[in-house]
Amino acid sequence: MNAVDAPVLAREPTLEEYGRMSPAAVRQVMRENRFTLRTTRNVALGHVQCALVVLPKSLAFDFLLFCQRNQRPCPVLDVTDPGDPEPRRIAPGADLRTDSPGYSVYRNGVLEGYRTDIVDLWRDDSVAFCIGSNTSCDLALRRAGVQTERNRWVLKTSVPTEPAGPFHGPLVVTMRWLTPKEALIATQLTGRFPFNHGAPIHIGDPAALGCDLERPMMGDPVPPIPKDVVPVFWACSMTPQAVAEVSGIELMITSAPSKGLISDLESDKVCAP
Repeated sequence: MNAVDAPVLAREPTLEEYGRMSPAAVRQVMRENRFTLRTTRNVALGHVQCALVVLPKSLAFDFLLFCQRNQRPCPVLDVTDPGDPEPRRIAPGADLRTDSPGYSVYRNGVLEGYRTDIVDLWRDDSVAFCIGSNTSCDLALRRAGVQTERNRWVLKTSVPTEPAGPFHGPLVVTMRWLTPKEALIATQLTGRFPFNHGAPIHIGDPAALGCDLERPMMGDPVPPIPKDVVPVFWACSMTPQAVAEVSGIELMITSAPSKGLISDLESDKVCAP
């Protein structure tokens, strides 16, 4: 047992303790609905975090095809069998109905609200997709001298994804402001992590992607860009949320913003050498 796993049964861990905890211990806190942090960033550092998408089996093939056609924003790490909430390849023993700290529920393209569990919404034909997140690269970036704690936004673009069946919508990106040196390091380093969106898709002017700087999906409106930083853009695992809004699927469940599933996968082992 990890040294900081023992207290989780008595109290919620501190942020520092969360960073050193095992994925299973973190998921237990979430299952007990005791996770109160705004984000899962810096939790179980060094492990892959995943965004979730839950759909009925009748739409699962179309969504898998959508992911295959849009691998940069939607790199699939695991797909569950219909009705089975356990992601056996990436987190054996986990329960996708309870072990993520937040879920967004979309009905007919409208965000119905946020949940801390989806037990009552899970069906015998529910299929879950676990999609790699760029947050998984934060520890590697930090070790390489790239700051990860400030100046980051999640933005909708005017770039269309490639549709599949009923699924279509805009690409969503994560924009980070980095120094030129950090931008070079981050580009080279994240290119080793294809299951966590890989290298940036764009560096430079946000207008080239048609980014909505006034209404980020996460964060305050983007202020004027300082002269000493470079905007760097990665494809983002919140793209399915934008797709849910545009596609108007009858029922589509995704991760809540910034709240991912903590898998057992070690980030340094899910990458190119």
